[in-house]
Amino acid sequence: MPTVSVKRDLLFEALGQKYTDEEFDELCFEFGLELDEITSEKEILIREQGDEKAEGASDVVLYKIDVPANRYDLLCLEGLVRGLQVFKEKLEAPRYKRVSPADGGEPQRLVITEEVHIRKASAVERYESFIELQEKLHQNICRKRTLVAIGTHDLDTISGPFTYTAKPPGEIRFKPLNQSKEYTATELMSLYKTDSHLRHYLHIIENEPLYPIIYDSNGIVLSMPPIINGDHSKISLNTKNIFIECTATDLTKVNRFTVIYNTIYTTVQTVEGAEVVYPDGRLCVYPELAYRTETLSGDFINKRVGINESAESIAQLLTRMCLRSEVSGEGDLIQVEIPPTRADVIHACDIMEDAAIAYGFNNIVRSTPRTYTIANQLPLNKLTELLRQDLAAAGFTEALTFALCSEEDIADKLRKNIAETRAVHISNPKTTEFQVARTCLLPGLLKTLAANRKMPLPLKLLEISDVVLKDETKDSTFFPGRCAEIFSCGKSIGHLGVLHPDVISRFELTMPCSAIDIDIEPFL
Repeated sequence: MPTVSVKRDLLFEALGQKYTDEEFDELCFEFGLELDEITSEKEILIREQGDEKAEGASDVVLYKIDVPANRYDLLCLEGLVRGLQVFKEKLEAPRYKRVSPADGGEPQRLVITEEVHIRKASAVERYESFIELQEKLHQNICRKRTLVAIGTHDLDTISGPFTYTAKPPGEIRFKPLNQSKEYTATELMSLYKTDSHLRHYLHIIENEPLYPIIYDSNGIVLSMPPIINGDHSKISLNTKNIFIECTATDLTKVNRFTVIYNTIYTTVQTVEGAEVVYPDGRLCVYPELAYRTETLSGDFINKRVGINESAESIAQLLTRMCLRSEVSGEGDLIQVEIPPTRADVIHACDIMEDAAIAYGFNNIVRSTPRTYTIANQLPLNKLTELLRQDLAAAGFTEALTFALCSEEDIADKLRKNIAETRAVHISNPKTTEFQVARTCLLPGLLKTLAANRKMPLPLKLLEISDVVLKDETKDSTFFPGRCAEIFSCGKSIGHLGVLHPDVISRFELTMPCSAIDIDIEPFL
C-alpha cells in the first residue's frame, strides 16, 4: 500500500479547514484511508541516521497517509485534497474534457518510427510540484519502469514535433542528466551499473539490439527511456512549461498514467491533447478522457452492503466518491458515471464498495448472516497432514524449504540439463539463489543438511510441499504439484534410493545419503 507524505499545514490550508490529529485520523478512516504516522523530516532523520544528521532539518509536521494501491488519483497532495473536498461535499466531482490549444496553435506531436517495438505514447502539462507523484507512480502502476517510464522536460528548451525511434546503442550519443560530457548508450550502461538508483532499471533494455530514444525537431535528445533523460531539457527553478513524455509496453497503463497526470493538477477541468503518430500512420490523441456509465439497482447495493437506503440516497453517497450518480427514473435503478481518473472501478462490486465507504463502515448494523456454510478440508491437504503425522511418528523431522532456488540446484548439482527440467524461470531474479521455481524437493533438503552438518547422525528428514513444472498444454503454461521427499543421511533405509556421490559432493556433503521422491496426488 503506497504511503503519501504531506505537510500538515499545507494540507489544512488546501482543505480550507484545520483539524486535530484525531479528527483528521477519523476523516481518513471515513474516506477509506489510514493516517499511518505523524512525524517530521527531523524526526525521520533522527530515527534513521542519528542526531548529528538531523541538525538543521525541518520541524514541519508531516502526515504519512496510506492510500489503496489502486487509487492512483490520491497519490499526491492535490489528489488527496480534491478527493476529500468532494467527499465532504465542499466541491463538486470534476468532469474533464480534452480541448485544442488555447492559443489556436497545433498540438504537440510525437512521431513513432517503425524501429520502435519496445515502448509507446506522450502528453503535456503545466504544474509546479510533481516529483513525488512521479516516483509513486513509477513504483506502483509503472512496476519500477518495466511497464511505463516517465520523462519530464523544460518545454521551452525543446521544440516539436518529437521523434520516438530506436537505434543501436553505439549510435546513440548525448549528455545525460547531471553529467558533464556526452556518452554513447553503451558507455551509459556501464556507467550506471554502479549507480544505486539507475542500476535497477538497466536490465529492461540492456540485452536489446536497439535502444529507444526520443529526439526533438532539432535532433536534441530528450531521453533514453526508461533509463535517463538528457541534460539539455532538464527542469530548473525557472521552468514554466513542462513536457511529459510517457513510454510504455502496456497501452492501457500509459492511458491511465496520462489521465492521472493531466487531470490531477488542473484547476480548469480542461486538458490540451497531444498527438501520437504510429508507424502504420494511425494518429491518436492523448489523454483519452473516456467516461463510461454503469447501471445498478439500489436493492443490489443495499443487500450486499447490509443497509436500507433509498436510490436517491445511494446516488448521493456515490457522488461523494467522485462517481457522479443519479436515479434513472425506472424503479430504483441508478446511473453511475465512471470518470477516467477512477481506473480502480472495473466492476459493480467496486461501486458497491464505494457506497459502503461513503455510508461509513461503522454505521452498518452488525447482523448474523442468513446463510450458513460448513468448511471442509481439501482432500489433498488432508492426505498431506496424515502423511506428515505418520512420518513424524516414524522418527522423521519435517523441513520447510524455499519454493525458489538457483538453476544450478535443480540442474547441474543433480546431474541434469536445465532445458529438460521443465522449470519455470523468474524473469528478473534479485539473486542467483532464487532464479527458478523448484521442480523437486531434494535440493532444499540437501542444502538443509549441508547447513546442519554438525548435527549427530543419522538424520532423517521429510518435506511435503508444492513443486512447479511447465505444462505447455495448459493456459497458465505451468502447474503446481504436491510432492513428498523422504530423506536419510547416515543410515540406510529400505526402499530409499542411494544418491550418486557426485550429487552429494556438489552440495558440499561427504556422508552417504538416500532419498525417495513421491508424487502424492495420484494417491487421492
